[in-house]
Amino acid sequence: MTPPNRNPRHRTPRQHPPARGGNPTRRAALALLSAVLDRHRPLEEALDALPPSDPRDRAAAHRIAAAVLRRLGSLDAVLEPLLRREPPPEVRQALRIGAAELLLLATPPHAAVASCVDLVPRPFAGLVNAVLRKVATDGPQALEELDGERLDTPGWLWTAWHKSYGPAVRAIARAHRQPAPLDLSLKPGTALPEGAVLLPTGTARLPAGTRITELPVFAEGNAWAQDAAAALPARLLAARPGEAVADLCAAPGGKTAQLAAAGARVVAVERDPLRILRLRENLARLGLDASVVQGDATTWDPGTRFDAILLDAPCSATGTMRRHPDVPFLKRPTDVPTLARLQQPLLAHAASLLAPGGRLVFATCSLQAEEGEAQAAAAPAGLRPDPIRPEEVPGLEAAITPEGWLRTRPDLWAEQGGMDGFFIARFRAG
Repeated sequence: MTPPNRNPRHRTPRQHPPARGGNPTRRAALALLSAVLDRHRPLEEALDALPPSDPRDRAAAHRIAAAVLRRLGSLDAVLEPLLRREPPPEVRQALRIGAAELLLLATPPHAAVASCVDLVPRPFAGLVNAVLRKVATDGPQALEELDGERLDTPGWLWTAWHKSYGPAVRAIARAHRQPAPLDLSLKPGTALPEGAVLLPTGTARLPAGTRITELPVFAEGNAWAQDAAAALPARLLAARPGEAVADLCAAPGGKTAQLAAAGARVVAVERDPLRILRLRENLARLGLDASVVQGDATTWDPGTRFDAILLDAPCSATGTMRRHPDVPFLKRPTDVPTLARLQQPLLAHAASLLAPGGRLVFATCSLQAEEGEAQAAAAPAGLRPDPIRPEEVPGLEAAITPEGWLRTRPDLWAEQGGMDGFFIARFRAG
């Protein structure tokens, strides 16, 4: 998948009269796509930067932008035969929005076409109108004939996943094309929210598109958003009441909340001051207590040792593409070895903070073997493997590797809505 700003036909556009305005939802969607594809800003950051607007308009704009990002290769392949030359970036984004609404989101053709025509400068209104009308009539068949899994997955990721997972690469790519459900972690004793399904590992799952802020369980401070796979590292650490536990690289705080809710004495370590603010806000909303420390997890030393440590290391986040479809446009192949080189010293330092016999869980939300299996295989000599047992991960027994590690993938639990790609390994000191 070629990023739009690297299209060899792209030229700096001439100045044209401004667009006529357009529907606020589509304007916001265009702003989001421009931020991700042209300026390489994270989608959530771009969403936060939008001017104040109705929450439903923002949610709808996010839905449209996410649909475009998930299926960008396929949408461009449908549009390509209908364009004689590369349009300016804002026109290209408007065409993508229109194509996504017509082919993926079931928007009535007249509404999709008219709203996108209003997004572009006047000289391009006729082009957008003609192209999208053609998409409305011929696009469904054209989309059906494409190899969407390949087109919607960057080549470097497809190659890496095929090497690691073989034919399952197609199922992984297929899972990335669907919106993820809303997963919740609940405080102990909290009743299952209305309409939720309880997954075998204890996560509450609600349908994709559910607005978490409208759930009573969220407003009451009894739940937080956390993918089913993301909840597993803390579950497998199995913190006990009163234990001294460190959560390294802790923001935004979902795993810290799990450990604190289990009754552990938690120290949450985070380097980024802005992310610390979010961590504190999340803990305050939940009414959970943890000692939050700003520090570099590769060097931080409190002068004491811990019964258990959770290290969810910084990584390429390629396992989270179901929820973050901007990831393929923000990451490059060179990012993976760079991040892998940072993970090994983090793991080594975390091991040095363990008390004798203490437990350590290492995790990454990446599908790349360099950031998971390779790191566990090169664990410091002071750590001995503590294999994950089938009864600890009900329903995911097949995800346990021969080494006793856990490798989740987006195509697992496909009928229930999938899960993020995570690697998890557990060790003991000594």
